[in-house]
Amino acid sequence: MAVRDALLALLSAGPGYGFQLHGDLAGRTGGRRRVNVGQSYATLERLGKQELVESAGTTDDGLPLYRATAAGSAATSAWFAGTDASGSDPWDETVDRVLVAASLPGVDAGPIVAAERVRWRERERATSARSTLGADASAETAADALAAARLVALAAAAESARATAVLSWLDAVDAASAGGDLSFAPRLERPRRGRPSATKPGDARAEPGQASTEA
Repeated sequence: MAVRDALLALLSAGPGYGFQLHGDLAGRTGGRRRVNVGQSYATLERLGKQELVESAGTTDDGLPLYRATAAGSAATSAWFAGTDASGSDPWDETVDRVLVAASLPGVDAGPIVAAERVRWRERERATSARSTLGADASAETAADALAAARLVALAAAAESARATAVLSWLDAVDAASAGGDLSFAPRLERPRRGRPSATKPGDARAEPGQASTEA
């Protein structure tokens, strides 16, 4: 999962400040995603430069607040619709997208889960078809061709097994959702040390006591 997509999604619940969003990222992914705090601040700074987030003023004690712009909200809609981050692993994208969506008040995770199920069934079918490909015509010997074909089948079996596991996990999500609402309000965590700062959003060092965003 790209931290960028997750932070933008968190802002769909309303304005937030850096340390709060950083903690919420771990909470809304069930503890799967615990990134360095500096990475969270650096990402918010880049999102500001990309005009995906903007200033929403400050908290009562002076912490800079961020909110998603129209472009940022569109990016979140695209991520929820199934657009994976470049170079990301489909399994991680699915799990994080579903967990974040299910945890956010006002987001209907049902259609998101249903769309993920369709995509993974298609992947399952595609990998099954790939396992039946013929022998490698470029192989020097029949034995080489047979070995190559077996490796293709094993690789396809691994992908098929993963697709089956994801589909089973999506069933578990449906069952958990039927047992009760999985969403919760934003967690208003406070910085552990340092005094409030009035530095404008976009400066990743805006909340004292946090790590530098230099990466």
